[in-house]
Amino acid sequence: MSTGQAAAGTAPVRDGDLLWTPDPELAAGANVSAFIRWLAAERGREFTGFPELYRWSVDDLPGFWQAVWDYCGVSASVPPERPVGRREMPGAEWFPGARLNYAEHVLRNEQPGADALLYRSESTPLAAMDWADLAGRVRVLATRLRELGVRPGDRVVSCLPNIPHTIIAMLATTSIGAIWAGCSPDFGWRGVLDRFSQLEPVVMFCTDGYAYGGKDYDRLPEMAEIIAGLPSLRHVIMLPRLRPDRRELPADIAMTWDEALDHAPVAAADFRFEQVGFSHPLWILFSSGTTGLPKPIVHGHGGILLEQFKLQTFHMDLRRGERMFFYTTTGWMMWNFLASSLLLGVCPVLYDGNPAYPHPGVLWETAEQARVSLFGASPSYVDALSRAGVVPGDRYDLPDLRVIVLAGSPVSAECGAWFYRNVKPDLWLATGSGGTDTCCGLVGGVPVLPVYAGEIQAPHLGVSVKAFNERGESVTGEVGEMVITEPMPSMPVCLWGDADGSRYRDSYFAEFPGVWRQGDFFKINARGGCFVLGRSDATLNRHGVRIGTAEIYAVLASIDEIEDALIVNLDLPGGGFFMPLFVTLAAGRQLDGRLRDAIAGRLRQEYTPRHVPDKIIQVRDIPVTLTGKKMEVPVRRILQGMPAEAAANVNAMANPGSLAEFSGYAQSQQDFPFRINPGVPGTDGSGD
Repeated sequence: MSTGQAAAGTAPVRDGDLLWTPDPELAAGANVSAFIRWLAAERGREFTGFPELYRWSVDDLPGFWQAVWDYCGVSASVPPERPVGRREMPGAEWFPGARLNYAEHVLRNEQPGADALLYRSESTPLAAMDWADLAGRVRVLATRLRELGVRPGDRVVSCLPNIPHTIIAMLATTSIGAIWAGCSPDFGWRGVLDRFSQLEPVVMFCTDGYAYGGKDYDRLPEMAEIIAGLPSLRHVIMLPRLRPDRRELPADIAMTWDEALDHAPVAAADFRFEQVGFSHPLWILFSSGTTGLPKPIVHGHGGILLEQFKLQTFHMDLRRGERMFFYTTTGWMMWNFLASSLLLGVCPVLYDGNPAYPHPGVLWETAEQARVSLFGASPSYVDALSRAGVVPGDRYDLPDLRVIVLAGSPVSAECGAWFYRNVKPDLWLATGSGGTDTCCGLVGGVPVLPVYAGEIQAPHLGVSVKAFNERGESVTGEVGEMVITEPMPSMPVCLWGDADGSRYRDSYFAEFPGVWRQGDFFKINARGGCFVLGRSDATLNRHGVRIGTAEIYAVLASIDEIEDALIVNLDLPGGGFFMPLFVTLAAGRQLDGRLRDAIAGRLRQEYTPRHVPDKIIQVRDIPVTLTGKKMEVPVRRILQGMPAEAAANVNAMANPGSLAEFSGYAQSQQDFPFRINPGVPGTDGSGD
């Protein structure tokens, strides 16, 4: 039965409170239950439930991943020799000999008359693109790219928003074996060049501008700067959005989107998908680049196919024909996840614009109109809804909605309970955590398990995730480093340009040889529930007790006066500590003694005295990356005396001007009894 009604009251919700339990019929109908029955019938393997299935999935990697391949219908023009060629990390080898194509698996779902995707913007109503239109445009654009000389392994880059054109361009690129990489058009030109210049792309898709919050942003000057900084470009394909009659780009290499698609139709029977190896690069994603050039993370066709099939089938319980919505931009790996729902024949819903414009409930209005089964967003969006007083359950009709997915930052107990109180009581809340590095989830939802407040339900199938203490020992019920002890198919093929693999090894395997270090603080309890507690390179370590920043932020999120916050800890000579908390406050509020006492009291009451900051400082803005991540490590370095330009890559920031206030504070205060030098170990960007 559902216990959501019990969570819908006004009593405070604590970590570990039961929010929801799947009823027997729902559990029996879940995809993961069908998979268990299939394993019994087809493989002779009997499992009594998810915990047993999980243990097998990480112990028998060849058996599990071959089962995923077969159950999800992965198709290869040349079959693999075996599921696992080499198991050691780094350098694990998967399905050697296989030849396949990611985009082919998407377009095989083409159904006459059926919707492939839905899309909406701030100023345009919800509309549909059917499979014939999507597949036809992909084949035409892919053919044009081939005619333009694009070959397997060439890099094709994009500065397009979250619209159908971007998905079409990605599928056209990957269908011919070229490699895709994208940025959101709101990235500054230097931030784009920091990423794309590492790749030497031959084609770029771009737009002349975008709309956000009811305002048009002309990006032609920035696009001209980017093009000038990429001498490898042979062709630029411009999508005019603000002024269709303007091009203003180099005439010798530029064409419009319509010109690129001005080509005779290409029948499905006449189109050839490039058959590539399992690890042939599919796309390149980038780390946030907060302290140096962003890492170009290369993912392969086969690894993404398998991981996305597994993630969306078993851990999001999606079915062919359902509609799923996740608010994202094209600069976040969740866009790749959203586009990959097409692999299952699921219909993604795209939204281009400000999630609170033209009104705070616009995303829920879109969910109502699209009749979505899955709604996804970040916890910060939930906080904005709560502050705006939006109660979707009262205002919108959501009969098909059954899954909520939250990703991007830790989810507090109150944040999770908000959905049961304000949307509907019978929902499966599938919070999760993954990352750009693997382009999939590591821990997350399981539809046959209960949902507990503040807790991620379980590790994902096939992900041998553990918490390691300083001695490299696996611990339960204690905070440790999040590690993965067995390889995963979607671990990066490589970092682009890292010829000898040294940057790859240093990024993930330096601390625990042969074991992947994710870079998060992590705890797993006795029942398998998971807690991701903030980045471990932003350690709050006081008197030997490691504190996850997420614990601090979870408490602050429930204090109405606080809009946002950032906390760091400075190690002082002689074993001392200084832990300042920086806060931005709601309009008209000031940081006074009463509010300081309230913050300290709540942290002391809900956690420990060690969680109480040494000083609380009001600031105008919290520094964040272009993808919204708090920049704790650069702030810590600034407070230790490093110049802002050395501590952070301002081109990777959404609000670079925010750093000046922190630099001024560090220079004017006497709270810091020592300073570091910019050249000391650990300040060269290796912690990115």
